Amino acid sequence: MTTNPRPPTLTTAGGAPVADSQHSITAGPRGPILLQDYQMAEKLAYLARERIPERVLHAKGAAALGKLRITGDIARHTRARFLQPGRVTPVLVRFSGLTGERGCADAERDMRGFALKAYTEEGNWDLVGSHLPVACIRDPQKFPDLVRALKRHPVSHLRSPTAIWDFWSLSPESIHQIVMLFSDRGLPSSYRHMHGYGAHAFGLINDANERCWVKFHFKTRQGIRCLTDAQARATIAEDRESAQRDLFEAIERGEHPCWSLHVQLMSQQQAEALSFDAFDPTKVWPQAEFPLVELGELTLDANPDNYFAQVEQATFNPAHMVPGLCISPDRLLQGRLLAYADAQRYRVGTHHAALPVNRPRAPVHTYHADGAMRLDVPPRTDAYYEPNSFGGPRPDRQHAEPTFPLSGDAGRFDDRQGLGDYVQATALYCRMGSAERERLAANIAAAMAGVPEAIQRRQVEHFRLVDAGLGQGIAAQLGI
Repeated sequence: MTTNPRPPTLTTAGGAPVADSQHSITAGPRGPILLQDYQMAEKLAYLARERIPERVLHAKGAAALGKLRITGDIARHTRARFLQPGRVTPVLVRFSGLTGERGCADAERDMRGFALKAYTEEGNWDLVGSHLPVACIRDPQKFPDLVRALKRHPVSHLRSPTAIWDFWSLSPESIHQIVMLFSDRGLPSSYRHMHGYGAHAFGLINDANERCWVKFHFKTRQGIRCLTDAQARATIAEDRESAQRDLFEAIERGEHPCWSLHVQLMSQQQAEALSFDAFDPTKVWPQAEFPLVELGELTLDANPDNYFAQVEQATFNPAHMVPGLCISPDRLLQGRLLAYADAQRYRVGTHHAALPVNRPRAPVHTYHADGAMRLDVPPRTDAYYEPNSFGGPRPDRQHAEPTFPLSGDAGRFDDRQGLGDYVQATALYCRMGSAERERLAANIAAAMAGVPEAIQRRQVEHFRLVDAGLGQGIAAQLGI
């Protein structure tokens, strides 16, 4: 509660002082409202416009501000300044659930988003990841269909287990993520108690303009804590905002969550020698061959001052790279470069990158012009096109990336890999103890309850190819 004895005078959006904000102008004490009451009209009009379209995915989330501190040394692999030893970079991290709308419960079994925006001196770097290290598709052509299968049925407007299991059963590359999602790790108890992964491979470029490949891992220092399905139902019954509340209140108490940043590194020669595609987002890089290298620490130490301004309007885009980092041939990543930027321009606006939460701390020099809600007033100039002869911004070849050799015939190729899609899911299943295996089968069977038997049988065959015991256990619980 404020202790200011004289609060400021309430004004209209135009700055005029308001004498009375609780009573409309009427024709007498009991008469109708007069059209001249522009203050009432303004108040109602702003209410109707306080919302922007929610995100198609990751609609509900929580965020916090903090710092990324680099303690390791990979300077021989990258010239990115913010990844050099000793550097400290301010960040915004947004956590979210994948599927649900803004009002969904936090404790549902679902993918969790882990999106980081680093405000580096060379521009913003966005890492748009999740709490699992793999995706369930590898071709962005499938992304709109995946989203529709996850969302509500167009007739009943209910979520449809039939739709998503039908999609998954017809997309065997999803099996690795499914096994992770329905395992114990698939349902974190809070955002503080889960890892974060970039999932995709990215490129690092050093001072010699040499490229290697990298994957980013954020390992929680709070320890992994997960919920069973029964615990999740009990949590939802008491608190639908459980994860958001936990994060906010922990930071308010001064309990600042931390994650260790690790990287996996791979040369082009190693990528070519792998038995699988190094840029397949449904696969992990084996840590026995590509060990984790500790690089730094992420600490979140401040809550946003305004949720809408700093969380709802925050926009993330995997195309936001800085010198020393680059895109890999990961096809799903390449599709996201287009989809994320397009979604943010639609959802927030053409000039969303100029909003305070999204604005780079580095100088910005573009020829982007005008459009709705342009926030700045550019200086007078004759250099409003490019190239020009009037001293306008110019490209700098010193930032050019090394060339990347490509080959092959252009065409639409079937990317199904047969048994190759099951190998890593099998390895994961074999590392589970007997009790975790039983919970995995029970979680999957419960999620498939009520799905048409033909779809159940098709999906169970995928689980049999992971492990015969897993398929048999699920089939037995489904009664098929």
